Amino acid sequence: MDAMFHLRGGALHVEDVPLQAIAERFGTPTYVYSRAALTGAYRAFESAFRSAFESALVPARAAGAARARPPLVCYAVKANPNLAILNLFARLGSGFDIVSAGELARVVAAGGAPSRVVFSGVGKSAAELKVALEAGILCFNIESIPELHRLEQVAGACGRVAPVSIRVNPDVNPNTHPYITTGLNENKFGVNHHDALALYRAARGCRHLRITGIDCHIGSQITEIAPYADALERILELVDQLAAEGIVLEHVDLGGGLGIRYSEECPPSVDEYAATITRIFGARPQRLVFEPGRLMVGNAGLLLTRVEYLKPGPVKNFAIVDAAMNDLMRPALYEAYHEVLPVVPRAGDACWYDVVGPVCESGDWLARNRALVLEEGDLLAIASAGAYGMSMSSNYNTRPRAAEVMVDGANLHEVRARERIEQLFEGESLLP
Repeated sequence: MDAMFHLRGGALHVEDVPLQAIAERFGTPTYVYSRAALTGAYRAFESAFRSAFESALVPARAAGAARARPPLVCYAVKANPNLAILNLFARLGSGFDIVSAGELARVVAAGGAPSRVVFSGVGKSAAELKVALEAGILCFNIESIPELHRLEQVAGACGRVAPVSIRVNPDVNPNTHPYITTGLNENKFGVNHHDALALYRAARGCRHLRITGIDCHIGSQITEIAPYADALERILELVDQLAAEGIVLEHVDLGGGLGIRYSEECPPSVDEYAATITRIFGARPQRLVFEPGRLMVGNAGLLLTRVEYLKPGPVKNFAIVDAAMNDLMRPALYEAYHEVLPVVPRAGDACWYDVVGPVCESGDWLARNRALVLEEGDLLAIASAGAYGMSMSSNYNTRPRAAEVMVDGANLHEVRARERIEQLFEGESLLP
């Protein structure tokens, strides 16, 4: 968890605000984010690449190489699409990686520039392509031959020329959970590395498409540098093949996926990642584009929840809390680990608990086999929940989704109000 989450005076704080105060004002479950942690994560990523990029180019410029544009950071909206977070990143200069027209609408509503948006995803509808084309986005990341043809038709009907890159699947194993691996031949994403050249040739023959780049994304929560290095080398081989055929690219998009620490992981530092990428990339004229998501928000947020019941059992003891799998799906979906922290730690002998929610599913758990000293009514913080927490939440069991609160120093901002039960069936109707 980020340093902005810390114990002070025997209680867990976010920046200068005790979590007890947030629970008293906004109730639980509530997602809590740190503005300082979000800002720090973005600036660390941008500055690491800017520094590595500038250092790598000094010798090249001395030799007369063309000046390339600095890297573009496009935050992956799917990680956490709250408008306040998008607006914060837009103010910091971020672009955005989207996978739906809805995410594009959020970016625009948050003050983001469509001209700094890349559109990924394997199933873009004709309507979504039209909306994004008319908005003037930076690039469409094409993931199949049918999508290429569809975009050509949509652009022709609109009388426009669509900027495109091909998402190339380099068949590199990122050594992460199989559900979040995206760069293998068995995955649904991207175009096979061996088929990419033919697709670029097809795109060159389309009147309403303009080739601008190449895209690659090998997975999420990656904790090694080697898969990125392997993928980039394969992509650059293709860039050189394209250049030999007269297809000169403007940018190379390396996606996102760099992992964070949830428990015992040891992901590489952003500085190490940036140094490796820029060393391999060299003084090429294309602009580098990145799509970080989890890295920007994962450790900048937590889920605040309260213990409803302590239920002993013959095999397991259960701490039943008011948050559930509908609030945080990652443990049920991936068996993901999240640290569980008492907001006010108690002295005494710890007991082993499964931390579970009230949803009527055996898979409704947030943490297993945790040594905790608890009493009913205690507050718990589920750490590292800023990414794929609220964005994957649902209304299963007709449960309103949680509130979201941003901490800014000593100030609190409710950036999403807790849903009311009545809202959950406003669009429904009875039969006549």
